[in-house]
Amino acid sequence: MYTHILATTDGSELALRGVAHAAALAAALDARLTVVTVSEPWNTALADPTGFGAAGELVNEYRAGAREQADACLAAAAALAGRHEVTAQVLHVEDRAPAEAIIDTAREHGCDLVVMASHGRSGLGRLLLGSQTQAVVGRSSVPVLVVR
Repeated sequence: MYTHILATTDGSELALRGVAHAAALAAALDARLTVVTVSEPWNTALADPTGFGAAGELVNEYRAGAREQADACLAAAAALAGRHEVTAQVLHVEDRAPAEAIIDTAREHGCDLVVMASHGRSGLGRLLLGSQTQAVVGRSSVPVLVVR
């Protein structure tokens, strides 16, 4: 049925439930599991909010923080997969829109199922189905399993 599952996470509790579901499914199907987290690009509208030429430093701090957060969230996801006796390949995609990066990652890695939470951390996007989830569901060429 499915041989390579892509699970997405932003580190939230709901996203980790999606990863756990993907790991259990991968274990049951003897499928490979890849877990991805995406860091959005620095908001160019805030390129230099100080007006003092500090944008480069702020961007570097943002990226370092994004990498640190990605490492923590992927470590938690890998540990969850391990509890299901599945070894997960973990990926951090930087400076991309999440939906676009998820779709591209699924295609580039030959995934035949995407598992993601119904919504992540975003405020207004938490209404009904999250905006990133909606975008992936609407544009993915492979099936998407949405976990609530």
